[in-house]
Amino acid sequence: MKRAYIGIGSNMGDRTRNCLRAIQGMAQFPDTSLSGQSDLYLTQPQGKEDQEWFANSAALLETGLPAKDLLDLLLDLEGAMGRVRKERWGPRLMDLDILLFGNDVIQEENLIIPHPLMHQRRFVLVPMAQLAPDVIHPILGRTMAQLLGLLPEDGQSVVPVRE
Repeated sequence: MKRAYIGIGSNMGDRTRNCLRAIQGMAQFPDTSLSGQSDLYLTQPQGKEDQEWFANSAALLETGLPAKDLLDLLLDLEGAMGRVRKERWGPRLMDLDILLFGNDVIQEENLIIPHPLMHQRRFVLVPMAQLAPDVIHPILGRTMAQLLGLLPEDGQSVVPVRE
């Protein structure tokens, strides 16, 4: 079994509900169990700033699936939830990314793990540092908490969702 950390984001419709539905969907994947999840956060959009803020979270899955099969299931879940890919970094109903897959380093055409931008994004590192502060990035050799501490807050606001 591998520990897979999944980044979750939505900025269309009921953003927080979309994230919670995605987490429930991942818990139904074969040979996989949901082992943890971070809180939800509202986050400033990156890359394309003229859009709604996102709801973001992270989940920990214990899985016997290969990374490529897990990615296929995540893409299927995005599609089942209504995601249509129109523009890079544009608005999306659901976005699911494999951030880490055990200590594996994978470089394939449609799959790069660790996620190549995770260490530059507070919307990824805040939930990851809450969920797994001591997990070490397999390339950078720093924990999630250390990576978060190195990242400036300017232009990357992250606000906890209050229920």
